[in-house]
Amino acid sequence: MRFHAPYMEWAKKRPAATYDLAGSNVLSCSLDDLEGARDALLLSGSNDNGYQPLLDAIARRYMVRPEQVTTANGAAGANFQAMAAVLEPGDDVLMERPGYDPLPGGARLLGASIVRFDRRFEDDFALDPDAVARALTPRTRLIILSSPHNPTGALADRAALEAIGRLASTASAHVLVDEVYLDAAEPARQPAALIGEPSTSPFISTSSLTKSYGLSSLRCGWTISSAAVAERIRRARDVIDGSGSIATERLATLAFAQLGRLEARAAALLGVNRPLVHAFLRGRPEIDVVLPRNSTVVFPRLRSVRDTSKFAERLLADYGTAIVPGRFFEAPAHFRLGFGGPTEIVRAGLEHIGRALDTAEY
Repeated sequence: MRFHAPYMEWAKKRPAATYDLAGSNVLSCSLDDLEGARDALLLSGSNDNGYQPLLDAIARRYMVRPEQVTTANGAAGANFQAMAAVLEPGDDVLMERPGYDPLPGGARLLGASIVRFDRRFEDDFALDPDAVARALTPRTRLIILSSPHNPTGALADRAALEAIGRLASTASAHVLVDEVYLDAAEPARQPAALIGEPSTSPFISTSSLTKSYGLSSLRCGWTISSAAVAERIRRARDVIDGSGSIATERLATLAFAQLGRLEARAAALLGVNRPLVHAFLRGRPEIDVVLPRNSTVVFPRLRSVRDTSKFAERLLADYGTAIVPGRFFEAPAHFRLGFGGPTEIVRAGLEHIGRALDTAEY
């Protein structure tokens, strides 16, 4: 199929796992985690171009003007709206490999062609501006990155982003940076969209309340860009879904007033889980791994196999434990392991991976 995201299809159809390490978000919040949520849930209000109190809250959080902010149905919606705003049929889009497979699906849906550049295990999956420069074509109009990188968790170096921004400006292209994990990894770090002069920056940052804050059910996403690009994104949304849910955007505004507490909740959880995962992976001779300093995911490689699909299938069938096979990220010898869930689930899932490795069940 032309318009297809194999990972998303797999994620929706796979059996439920008792020990789910396939997800990449922080443990979901309950209503009790979001103070005042019941009182804030109203079903009316004006949000034709986004609920203004939410736009203002996002702008304050990231130190930009409200006219640089647009809202969306999650980070996925934000990514697609941004692509729709800047791409024409026949354009080339540069995309990292390994990478998150719904992103090329959206670009293809808009009639663009995909050109790959590699983020190499041997370089700790670092973002390499020279690799981007070599991949540029005369038709390149968009470069898509993720930082932290999905699936490896590697954070893009600021100097590398600046260099890629210069390449994009020279090529009359934009740079879309999916930063949906950034607030869990580096909450004080500025979005890429703040690089350069605000009115002419080629960067578009996208994020949501899903991965870093445990509020996936709100589907509250946003973009930050120059005001001119933001206006193009708003007009693109007119033909995608018109506007967001006022109920969602009211609750999201409430969440932004409590981000400090939600950040602390996520940091406490990851502060326990991350060392467990790192210690486990360092102790397994069957595994090669780059361990990012801060992330909610990691992307180990099994040394003795070309494709981890059978390992993942047996792990789920025999141990009720889910990981994501690397084939969905164009790196089949790897698997993605998420550790933002309850600590007891992460600990048990790691034990089951160890048992499967001990019995050579791969």
